[in-house]
Amino acid sequence: MVKTSLQKSSEKGFTLVELAIVMIIIGILIGGVLKGQELINNAQVQATVAQLKGIDAAVATFRDMYSGMPGDIRNPSDRIPNCSNSCNFTRADGNGRIGGEPGAAYSSIANENGAAWAQLSAADVITGVNPDAPTGTAPSPGDTIPEGEIGGGLQVGFSQRGNLVGLTSGGAGNARGGHYVLLDGSGDQQASPATASMTPNQAERIDAKLDDGRPNAGAIRAMGTAGNGDSDCANGTGTNDIYRGAADGVNCGLYVRIQG
Repeated sequence: MVKTSLQKSSEKGFTLVELAIVMIIIGILIGGVLKGQELINNAQVQATVAQLKGIDAAVATFRDMYSGMPGDIRNPSDRIPNCSNSCNFTRADGNGRIGGEPGAAYSSIANENGAAWAQLSAADVITGVNPDAPTGTAPSPGDTIPEGEIGGGLQVGFSQRGNLVGLTSGGAGNARGGHYVLLDGSGDQQASPATASMTPNQAERIDAKLDDGRPNAGAIRAMGTAGNGDSDCANGTGTNDIYRGAADGVNCGLYVRIQG
């Protein structure tokens, strides 16, 4: 049987040159996607570093303006413009500390560490927080507490002895006392690996830019578990832990010491 021209045409395949061109295009597209993800990741890390520096500076500015820590000053409505509802926390003790252990669970912002964000916002030294939220409102990132640039939310408070909740095992018990900001996945529940907000690589890079790059030393401490599993933040179980930089799970949160 003689084949028609249509049959001959339908049996043609791709040449090696055509296949090579297709593979090159696919490679370029994959490379572009991966590069884009890397750029987004870098931007999130840089934005988080700037955010944490900005919060430290905002607290220092507030302290200079009102001779006290946000959330802890007495008679805030008489001192801060347009300060009502959650901003006007009248049970503050004025002891120079933002009351409330960072990382401890709390169900509403009717406390010093909840009012701190509202007062910083009312004083116009931070943005992204509603200074006029009702006192009984639950902590909510992007509303009553700041939303983390890398995701999750921010808590703030004073730890007397540095007994921070949920530290990787090598860091438990050896952190300094003081004021800390905690960046975790929710900002309103007790810190735990389940509320992590970033990968170990992201945590390490933020730590290195602001401190020493170690999860269990210095002014920044990792929140999460320490071990060698896929769900761990740090590698090891001692004070010489390192971040599990090769792990891609969202397994870490960070405590960042502010105000000295």
